[in-house]
Amino acid sequence: MGGPLDYVSDLLGGGGSKKHKKMKQLQTVELKVRMDCDGCERKVKNAISSMKGVKSVDVSRKEQKVTVTGYVDANKVLKKVKATGKRAEVWPYVPYSLVAQPYTAQAYDKKAPAGYVRKVESHTFPNLNSTDEQYTTLFSEDNTNACTIM
Repeated sequence: MGGPLDYVSDLLGGGGSKKHKKMKQLQTVELKVRMDCDGCERKVKNAISSMKGVKSVDVSRKEQKVTVTGYVDANKVLKKVKATGKRAEVWPYVPYSLVAQPYTAQAYDKKAPAGYVRKVESHTFPNLNSTDEQYTTLFSEDNTNACTIM
């Protein structure tokens, strides 16, 4: 039998020594889903809307994009969409304005919606601390020690 502090803690939702469920945070999940018709769009929207914790579902067939807002896990949303028989993946694009210029050739994607390019991992961009970069700046006019090397 617990003491008065355990009783008060239980009343306030603390639960004492009982295990606590981890609260899911409100988040937005964006998916690329292949949809061709109104039926496909409705099927995907209904499947996601039936999930626990979903607050809103926005479907854009033109961009092949589904945006889900709610207290959900991204992997569970992806599995739910795939269960409908549709090909789906996490939204693989970023707005062109957010990409470091110039972006790499591998980022170009003809299937990307207007104004977007494919996400590129940071390791595909040149490393500014690499030895190649150090050699090019070795004889730069900005390098104050360049004349001592020559």
